[in-house]
Amino acid sequence: MEDNKAKSIRFHIDFSQPLYEQVLDQARSAIAKGEIALGEKMPSVRELAQELRMNPNTIMRAYAELERDGLTEKRRGQGTYVTSSQEKVFFFRTTIAEKYIDQFLAQMESLGLSWDDIQRYVEMNRSRKGEDRL
Repeated sequence: MEDNKAKSIRFHIDFSQPLYEQVLDQARSAIAKGEIALGEKMPSVRELAQELRMNPNTIMRAYAELERDGLTEKRRGQGTYVTSSQEKVFFFRTTIAEKYIDQFLAQMESLGLSWDDIQRYVEMNRSRKGEDRL
């Protein structure tokens, strides 16, 4: 696993996993968490490819997906920028949170756990870690 930082984005790259998915997932996460500011310029495809030691086509594919998500926008002759729309980022973040919750609940239900069981395990986990993150 390798850490690389491009502009304000820090990527953790595991070369045993699909690179396109890692770049895409980590960029999405950084935008959703606000680690990359609204309206901030993204590194150019060439810059990021060089920094991460990847094929530019891999980065271009991830950037195209970010644009389809509505998280970035291309500005002719200027590059790629994070959207300035807080609503788009909020919508994306909500959509991803719902997806994660659905996956979690499906896994817990596949174990035969009831809603009460799931709540109890979540509460036990949170108290065991001594954190109240929410």
